[in-house]
Amino acid sequence: MKIILASDLSFLLKYGYDLTGISKSEMKIGYVITASKGSRDKTFLEKVKNSMIENRILFEEIDIEGKSKDEMFNFFKNKNVIHVEGGNTFYLLKAIRESGFAEVLKELLNEGKIYIGTSAGAYIMCPTIEVANWNETGRDRFGLTDFSSLNYVPFVLKVHYKDEAGKLIKEKMKTLKYPLRILRDGQGILVENNKYTFIGGGKLFYENSSFKK
Repeated sequence: MKIILASDLSFLLKYGYDLTGISKSEMKIGYVITASKGSRDKTFLEKVKNSMIENRILFEEIDIEGKSKDEMFNFFKNKNVIHVEGGNTFYLLKAIRESGFAEVLKELLNEGKIYIGTSAGAYIMCPTIEVANWNETGRDRFGLTDFSSLNYVPFVLKVHYKDEAGKLIKEKMKTLKYPLRILRDGQGILVENNKYTFIGGGKLFYENSSFKK
């Protein structure tokens, strides 16, 4: 099972697509855009799609909200990469629960398809998305009070990290039940065969020090 967790598009362009081990000419991405529906700013979505077009990567987008399991299985059957995009993490998790995407994803990954999660798409692979709730005043949580998530990795993430958030992060960490991993934009984590490898430039946040580089 191969899972790539990224903070942003810049990581995918520099490392992420190559980490799949699939040539761009053979890559077929199922691009899940659901989280963007809960986000006010959707400009990032066009940037990602334009980057795939410029790199001549075949992709087809899907909104899992309202889809049946059969519809999702049929959509992904001829894809070799599942890319779950960012946006509102709470909206995405709600849609995953209501659509049954978790069961679909489990079977697809067991078949050998590769997962890329960017921002919200990375958060949902953790045991909980509670970190997405930090310092997000005014963000719509769409009625979610249970933040338990898909639990593919044994840690929680903070993406889009900037140094000015350091004090808040260190305080919030005291309440966590799981190890915290920090990703600045341009950084990511490769998960393969139960190994977790930090990849990317820039400074390491101290909580990442146990990662293999």
